[in-house]
Amino acid sequence: MKLIKYVRLFSLVSLFTVSNVIVGQANMERVLKNWNKESIPYIYPENLPMKDSIVYVDTREKDEFNVSHLRNALWVGYSNFDEAKVLNLIPNKSQPIIVYCSIGVRSENIGERLKRLGYTRVLNLYGGIFEWKNQDRIVYNNNDTPTDSIHAFSKHWGKLLKKGIKVY
Repeated sequence: MKLIKYVRLFSLVSLFTVSNVIVGQANMERVLKNWNKESIPYIYPENLPMKDSIVYVDTREKDEFNVSHLRNALWVGYSNFDEAKVLNLIPNKSQPIIVYCSIGVRSENIGERLKRLGYTRVLNLYGGIFEWKNQDRIVYNNNDTPTDSIHAFSKHWGKLLKKGIKVY
């Protein structure tokens, strides 16, 4: 009888654990389906080649970038995005570019602008830096030191960041 109780308890705990994982993943997917047009193709963190030939472009605000970013990412911002600056930073319009933000919404918008500027190989990091950190990948601060701190943008959007230390 006790064995049956333990099996049921274990089954219940397992069900809740799996449900939380699925719901957490579905939330990111649902949010991106709501907010994005998928006009810039996604690349998923687990498929991301870490090559020197790829330019990673951070489309968040400067204070977000200062807290954490992908290694060697170029900051271009969002509200102060400067096309002339980008054209100077990335003169080769066939350069592979991966744009990212917190979850992938602002980066899609900047990706569209890059396409209009003539860049031909632009991809959007699915789930942005949040999904990157949720998959236990390394982010860096302004001193090029690994950090667990992630700027969570707001408490609302910060719910999608499951790992790391949320900074507002």
